[in-house]
Amino acid sequence: MSFLTLSLALVFVLIPLILTKTLNLGLGKDTVIATVRSIIQLLAVGYILTFVFATENLIYIILMVILMITAATHNARKKGAAIQGITWKLIVTFVFIEVLTQGILIGFKITPPETQYIIPISGMLIGNSMVLSILFLNRFTAEIEARKDETELILSLGGTPKQAIHHSLITAIKASMIPTIESQKTIGLVQLPGMMSGQIIAGADPMQAVQFQLLILFLLLTTAAVTSIMLGFLSYPTLFNSRMQLIKLPDNNNPA
Repeated sequence: MSFLTLSLALVFVLIPLILTKTLNLGLGKDTVIATVRSIIQLLAVGYILTFVFATENLIYIILMVILMITAATHNARKKGAAIQGITWKLIVTFVFIEVLTQGILIGFKITPPETQYIIPISGMLIGNSMVLSILFLNRFTAEIEARKDETELILSLGGTPKQAIHHSLITAIKASMIPTIESQKTIGLVQLPGMMSGQIIAGADPMQAVQFQLLILFLLLTTAAVTSIMLGFLSYPTLFNSRMQLIKLPDNNNPA
């Protein structure tokens, strides 16, 4: 695909622009911004990856992963601004996911320790972990507010913070994991996953593409479980003071 043919694909951007204008949805500006940002960001990443792939230097690989984690943290922390120290909690979670998954992949020789495998897989997993973090934090803070009286009642009856927050924590963890689990139930029937489709378009053997896609699906399940559970258990202790009282959550407009 050339840049000329790619530019013709902008017709798929014009369609939603026309529809949002016709129906007065007010999404025209956001659509244009999203399109421009995606073009700039992906082209920039394309040139960077071309350089990194050519050098096969471990330092550049690590820098790329750090960049991914930094961007994911910056985006996800907005939803957890009410939780004290959410920034470092997200960083620890993303780093752990990266070390765990790449450690297993390379340690068991499932994938070779090469740039063309490490960076794309890291991007998919960190990106998915970011989305899961946002889902979890959004639901968790909502549950805390909704069950504030119930939580304080359990504490007043002698319950521990863990017991008091248990229902809210478990509900938030389940809510953030369900989309990943449900989407995998219909994979291959309702949709062909992005990685598999990309490989097939590039001319890869369909069965080889399926094997790689299954690998990614298994990794995403681990990411879903570890991200939600780890972030949850790192977050809930900071919701209580030294007297085991539920603290008032600050405004989400003031990031931690």
